[in-house]
Amino acid sequence: MAKKLVYSKEIADRYNIPYSTVTHYTNMGFFTVVKRRGNKRLYDDDEIRARLDQISRLINKGYPLRLIRSILFKEKSPHELL
Repeated sequence: MAKKLVYSKEIADRYNIPYSTVTHYTNMGFFTVVKRRGNKRLYDDDEIRARLDQISRLINKGYPLRLIRSILFKEKSPHELL
């Protein structure tokens, strides 16, 4: 089954988030660009929906984005490395 791809602008419109947030989340590694068409980025719609749900739940619990990134990617904090 083929992935449903969406443009950055579609994500902003569909999920009622600023376009700058889509760009910021992409730069933080939350969203993966699947394909590019010229200057436009395409994303997997299912992945975006799931990731926004995860981010939203963690933000509502009071977590900052840096910690959310660590949680989502299971990075070890500097304290865990000692």
